Amino acid sequence: MSKRVCNILEIEKPIIQGPLNWLTDAKYVAAVSNAGGLGVIGFNAGIKEPVFTIEETMENIRNEIRRVKELTDKPFGLNIAPTSDDPEVDRFTGPTLEVMKEEKVSVAVMVGELMPGWIKKFHDNHIKVVFRAANPNIENTKEAIKAGVDILVATGFDEGGTVPTKAIGTFSIVPMIVDATEGKVPVMAAGGISDERTAKAAFALGAEGLYVGTAFMMAEESPLAKNIKEEGTKINATDLIMYRTVPAYYRSLKGELPNKLLKMSREGASEEEIYKAQNAYIGMRDGMLMGDLTKGYASFGLGISMINKIEPVSVIMNRLMKGIEE
Repeated sequence: MSKRVCNILEIEKPIIQGPLNWLTDAKYVAAVSNAGGLGVIGFNAGIKEPVFTIEETMENIRNEIRRVKELTDKPFGLNIAPTSDDPEVDRFTGPTLEVMKEEKVSVAVMVGELMPGWIKKFHDNHIKVVFRAANPNIENTKEAIKAGVDILVATGFDEGGTVPTKAIGTFSIVPMIVDATEGKVPVMAAGGISDERTAKAAFALGAEGLYVGTAFMMAEESPLAKNIKEEGTKINATDLIMYRTVPAYYRSLKGELPNKLLKMSREGASEEEIYKAQNAYIGMRDGMLMGDLTKGYASFGLGISMINKIEPVSVIMNRLMKGIEE
């Protein structure tokens, strides 16, 4: 088994926990890191009400970083999503970098579009960059390597949350991105990986690590609402509904609001109208953190089919590692 991901991130097991926006907190992130992987703080970690200013956001991030440090001495990361290489346009990434410098967070998990300027700034401050393109392809893979990213994530359509605009499954996207790297940068697989078999398959396709959302989200330590976790143990991928929205599609458990969004999608409402009706990412908070599917939605990846119980992070981590080691 390649050790590149572990060596770069200074972790024991080549597994990253997906940041999941609202669905992380210090307890959860520390549990992943203590189990040997890389826990990652999400954008709205540890809070239940939205914050709207840069100052409030940075204060929350700093507080959550310090809480994680109280629970683990292992490395962990922070999710970032730059919108522009121009600090005057993107007013959040610069302050986030400053907090990471001051609090000595060693890994930035960058999602979305490639921003080479920010990659250089993070590297200049001795922070590793894991890049997960919103829509992975050969072109942005080569551009990311040129920009100096440390690790790439190849995300398949099997994932939960904001799926790629191209419906390319994990089994197809991972070898495509691995081949495009020509071995220069290790690739982690994301989308539908939740047990030994899927972990083994990802490595057979050339992945050197796993980027895991749904499987850890169903863990005991996860802040996902209890009723949503319990429902997750009873369903499989065929029970999820999918509707159009910005930027492409979303999957969800059935419920009052998700069913309405599916109806809108089938009746030809625009993606923007549906996105507004789902209340953007506040709908994720309402559905997944608060457990209210009359006001929100609850997204899972297709790996939910292999999950039938709520278990500690450490048990899930060991199961995934068993598949990798095979």
